[in-house]
Amino acid sequence: MKTFVFDVGETLVRDDRYWASWAEWLGVPGHTLSALVGAVTAQGLDNAEALKLVRPGIDISAEYAAREAAGRGEHLDEGDLYEDVRPALARLRRDGMRVIVAGNQTVRAGELLRALDLPADLVATSGEWGCAKPSPDFFARVLEASGASARDTVYVGDHPANDTFPAARAGLRTVHLRRGPWGHLWASDAQVREAADWVIDCLTDLIAIAESG
Repeated sequence: MKTFVFDVGETLVRDDRYWASWAEWLGVPGHTLSALVGAVTAQGLDNAEALKLVRPGIDISAEYAAREAAGRGEHLDEGDLYEDVRPALARLRRDGMRVIVAGNQTVRAGELLRALDLPADLVATSGEWGCAKPSPDFFARVLEASGASARDTVYVGDHPANDTFPAARAGLRTVHLRRGPWGHLWASDAQVREAADWVIDCLTDLIAIAESG
C-alpha cells in the first residue's frame, strides 16, 4: 500500500453541524430532520431526499445559495473533526504513505478543509473535480491523484454505495468505516463485507493495516 484516500462526511468530519444548520434554515426541529435522514438512509436513498420530505419541491441548489448569501452557509472548524483524524493521518504520512482527502463536497467545502491544514498531501472535492461519487470518473481522478496503482491505493469511507462498492469496482482496496448512520447500518451487511478489504471502527486501525502491507 502506498496511498490512503479518505471520504469526508462521517469519515473525517461529523455531519452534526451540517444537518443542524439545514434544520434551522428550514424551520424544523433538529430531531425531525435527523430522523428523516435515518429513514432515507435505511431505504438506500440519497440523504438529500430528507430535505425534500421536509419541504416538497425544494430547489436545494437555490436554498444553498440563499444560505450562503445570508451568511449561514457552510462552516467547518477543528471541532467538526473526529478525534482520530489528525493522529491517524499524521502517522500514515510519517510511515511514508501518501494521504489524500477526496469526497463529495462543494468547492467551498474544499476551501474550508484546506484551511484546517490537515496532515494530507492533497485535499480535493467533487465540486472541484466536476464529477462525484459513485461515478467511475471520480475514482479515475482518485487514481490519478494517488500516483500509485489501484491495488496500492486504499479508499476509506462509511457509505457502501458511494465509497466501498464503486471504489472496489475501480480496483482499489477498500476500508468500510463503522461510523455515522451509513457506516453503522451497513457494517455487517454481507455485500459490504464481501466488497470491503477491511471493516474498522477507528481511523487509527489503519496504521496496522498499512504496516501489514
